[in-house]
Amino acid sequence: MKTSKQARRDAKELFRSCIANGRLGESRVRTAVSKVIELKPRGFQSILSHFQRLVKLEVQRRTAKIESAIPLAADFQAAVQANLTRLHGAGLNIAFSQNSAFIGGLRIKVGSDVYDGSIQARLAALQEKF
Repeated sequence: MKTSKQARRDAKELFRSCIANGRLGESRVRTAVSKVIELKPRGFQSILSHFQRLVKLEVQRRTAKIESAIPLAADFQAAVQANLTRLHGAGLNIAFSQNSAFIGGLRIKVGSDVYDGSIQARLAALQEKF
């Protein structure tokens, strides 16, 4: 379904109204969606579709996934969290996980940014050079 320019504008305006103190408020999103469904403005399905896309992108931007070969020590986890908070701001949802495919190192993904310091990635880069 193609979204019109007006529907995109309305969705962006709706999205901006849901942001308070630099954060997306879950209750504000729920209220905004229910209000749009209640009022049913012209093209409301396109508005909600684009609004959903904007919300999804914002949630991904505020989520960090850290993968390592072995479980990380608590002090190292705290240091990684502090550095990510410094780089990306407060309110970041951070999840630590273990990936047995890594030989060592870390892979950190925050939104679309990927910081790959794993040995597996280094070996793959080395293989591409040959």
